[in-house]
Amino acid sequence: MSKGQRVGYVRVSTVEQNTSRQNEELKDLQLDEIFTDHASGKDIARPQLQLALKHLRKNDTLIVYSMDRLARNLDDLRKIVKDLTGRGIVVQFVKESLTFTGEDSPMSNLLLSVMGAFAEFERSLIRERIKEGIAVAKQKGVYKGRKPSLDPARVSELIARDAANNHKNRSALARDFGISRETLYQYLRGNRQAEFVHNNA
Repeated sequence: MSKGQRVGYVRVSTVEQNTSRQNEELKDLQLDEIFTDHASGKDIARPQLQLALKHLRKNDTLIVYSMDRLARNLDDLRKIVKDLTGRGIVVQFVKESLTFTGEDSPMSNLLLSVMGAFAEFERSLIRERIKEGIAVAKQKGVYKGRKPSLDPARVSELIARDAANNHKNRSALARDFGISRETLYQYLRGNRQAEFVHNNA
């Protein structure tokens, strides 16, 4: 049997999160390739995962730090692992110390389901705790939500540049200011509302 590639996959939830912890865990595993997504676990659009899945060939090994980095939910996890092992690709999870080859015993398949279910359950608990924490903070009057991305001076600059550009090419403008298009539109809507109030006062 020819020796295949060792391919790593890393996912963090947002662009702001650091991949160093997962990379640290994988660095001693002699990977030939590594694919990294900055996307929510529930996000279907994980382009680097799709590239990794297309890249993998028979006798390759896909190495992922943990199950919840690979899949959106338990069904997704089972499908990905089954599809890969069916193609002769080994799937290895570092955190759980589990490896799947396609020739797995019923106990291995049970472990996949159980560990995947635990990972999914843990994510649900974290989401619930966050919601409860926000609710308590709101009751106490201390929850202020996310801080604005731009200070007032930068907002004024943003609005001026948008006007100078005749309200075109807003994607580039959002990139220049390091914000999303949705955040940009929120600032512009806020400005229009302020102008309306001023003109009708």
